Amino acid sequence: MGQGQRERVATSLAGAVSEEISASLAPVDAELERRYPGDPGTRQPVHTVYVPGDAFTADTLRVWGDRALTALDEHAPDAAAFAAVLGLDDALAEDVYGRVRAKLEREPVEDLRVDFEDGYGNRPDAEEDEAAARAARLIAEAYAEGTAAPYMGIRVKCMEAAVRDRGIRTLDIFLTGLLEAGGLPGGLVLTLPKVTYPEQVTALARLLDAFEEARGLEPGRIGFEIQIETSQSILAADGTATVARMIQAAEGRATGLHYGTFDYSACLGVSAAHQASDHPAADHAKAVMQVAAAGTGVRLSDGSTNVLPVGPAEKVHDAWRLHYGLTRRALARAYYQGWDMHPGHLPTRYAAVFAFYREGLEQAAARLVRYVGRAGGDVMDEPATAKALAGYLLRGLDCGALDTAEVTRLTGLARADLQGFASPRRGDSTASAQ
Repeated sequence: MGQGQRERVATSLAGAVSEEISASLAPVDAELERRYPGDPGTRQPVHTVYVPGDAFTADTLRVWGDRALTALDEHAPDAAAFAAVLGLDDALAEDVYGRVRAKLEREPVEDLRVDFEDGYGNRPDAEEDEAAARAARLIAEAYAEGTAAPYMGIRVKCMEAAVRDRGIRTLDIFLTGLLEAGGLPGGLVLTLPKVTYPEQVTALARLLDAFEEARGLEPGRIGFEIQIETSQSILAADGTATVARMIQAAEGRATGLHYGTFDYSACLGVSAAHQASDHPAADHAKAVMQVAAAGTGVRLSDGSTNVLPVGPAEKVHDAWRLHYGLTRRALARAYYQGWDMHPGHLPTRYAAVFAFYREGLEQAAARLVRYVGRAGGDVMDEPATAKALAGYLLRGLDCGALDTAEVTRLTGLARADLQGFASPRRGDSTASAQ
């Protein structure tokens, strides 16, 4: 065939065949869109801090930040000392340490949950009523004054019979208080613990339906997280993966799955000394959660460590190394959020997160540049990988590990471009390639 001569194209199927196939798959197309809308593209906090309902005050966020800074001053007063404790690369030490201190001064907590469950316990009804009303008032004031964390909300008691009514009343008081103080904040998050059956998830969805109708809110306005803390939430009596059914039972309201390290471990009979987020039982549960949530837009959160960085320097350093290692391990396994139980955990949370993103910045940026330019290299990336690379950079930007200017300089891409790669349209094989 001569140069420039056009190739003859021939087909055998009638156009009606394609139309019939498309018509037969239309229900599947709709189901894919409904069940697997993809990541919402919004910021995900790197952690959740839990504070008992009776301990939450107007200055809780600032107190946590100040206590974390004091811990640094006492046990790692400079970058070299902090790097020596955690094993940070010397090339990253100054940058990571400076960013950690700046974060603790500027935004010490990214997500706070006022706890009315295990951290609060059973109190007289009048006492819990008042604490729920106070939490609503303080959170509303924090958002109005610009001092709130990006995300704030409450964890209520579970849907089991013994505490169900109490949990429902606390939720009603809290949400009503927010509305009467000016409205529901954009960063509102609710957490439902100790779920064992999908019907309990549906019950909360129905409760929120009723609340939204009673207060004239847009249907579906209020979402919630599901805590995975029981064996039944992973594997049902009939052998099915319950957590996948729970996502659907939320009827579009599920925003996250949070692994509960200690309740889940105890449920399986793991002895107290071995209850940790890196136990094989924890890895199995989180792997099931991860597969169930993939593509649904429901985010994942790891659990916590109960080893607190308190006491003499040696004990603080040991606890910091443990927390840093667990956080880095979770990040590598695509668990980008976890729980922090003490202000002393904040320095190592942010150190682990910042080091994770800064270590991979140049390589991620270079691979994305090659992908955009269709250039060669030692790795052949596909649209799915470009999506992951862009998501990595966006998460680094959101938490303060990376700066917009340096990411733009290295990639030539603005934030909107990165978001286009991170959240491509379904079936778009180019992933918004420029």
